[in-house]
Amino acid sequence: MDKKLRFGILGCAGIAIKDVMPAIQKSEYGVLAAIASRNLEKSKSVAEQFGITAAYGSYEELIEDKSIEAVYIPLPNHLHKEWAIRAMEAGKHVLCEKPMAMDSAEAAEMAAVAKRKGVVLAEAFMYRHHPRWHRIKEIIASGELGELRLIRGSFTYNNAEDLDNIRLQPEWGGGSIYDVGCYPISAARFILGQEPEAITVHAQFSDKHYGVDMMAAGILEFADGLALTFDCGMWTEHRQLLEIVGSEGRIDIPHAFTVGDEEDASYTVTIRGESRVEGREDKADPYTWEVDDLAKAVFGIQPQRFTPEDAVQGMRVLEAALASAREHRRISLK
Repeated sequence: MDKKLRFGILGCAGIAIKDVMPAIQKSEYGVLAAIASRNLEKSKSVAEQFGITAAYGSYEELIEDKSIEAVYIPLPNHLHKEWAIRAMEAGKHVLCEKPMAMDSAEAAEMAAVAKRKGVVLAEAFMYRHHPRWHRIKEIIASGELGELRLIRGSFTYNNAEDLDNIRLQPEWGGGSIYDVGCYPISAARFILGQEPEAITVHAQFSDKHYGVDMMAAGILEFADGLALTFDCGMWTEHRQLLEIVGSEGRIDIPHAFTVGDEEDASYTVTIRGESRVEGREDKADPYTWEVDDLAKAVFGIQPQRFTPEDAVQGMRVLEAALASAREHRRISLK
């Protein structure tokens, strides 16, 4: 197919420059066509780095560019709703960094605009697009693990000394739950194909870090006694894992969320004490798959894999997780 989706980038964030912009250039259905910054010299510098012809000194200018068909938004969380809606109102498709909004009400507003304008709005949880997940879900569906009992996930790192980091701004949607806790929470919903019934979270809020949650641990209660236990943090040793536990076996997935095209994407399947390793050959860039999945939905090649409604439900769980931690109580999601 010769058709390419022309992407514009709102902002020069590190994830855009390091991961998403190269992914667009490697993608089958996307083309990197423009970048905008509130600093024109900065956008020109990044444009030169990537060989982009169009560089703008404001987000508005990029959105007004009629040749741009899709916009990627790597801006801080509190700006997602405004700029996603402005892009969609201009008829553009949107790939918006996770979490999609500050709360479920904002996410629902964004989803409603996407529906009204007939555009694709996608939340950028790149890990779900990696091809290894098709096989992992196939193993689960086969019954090889027996009855599912538990999912356990962790995602932690340490940026406690970077006091200027936007992730430490509570009014911008900072904190570990929104930044990395969202991954195991998203994964449990994705794997189980259902929404949790209740959530309880305990967190460490740090005055040194402007009051955001620097570490959190919690449990999501699903139907039939299933649960996700998770921890997340921005003030501890780097850890990342996902374990899917059944009555007869388990799947252990290291680097569950950030594995790249040059890294080992393998995972271990253990059934009644016997282990095997799968996924060694599943080297892929999840960001490229994410871009192509959005473009395929735009071009009608395949349905949208993860809908705006899924993002709304995800935000409902995240805001409940933060509320549970702040209020020291179990929150029902029924």
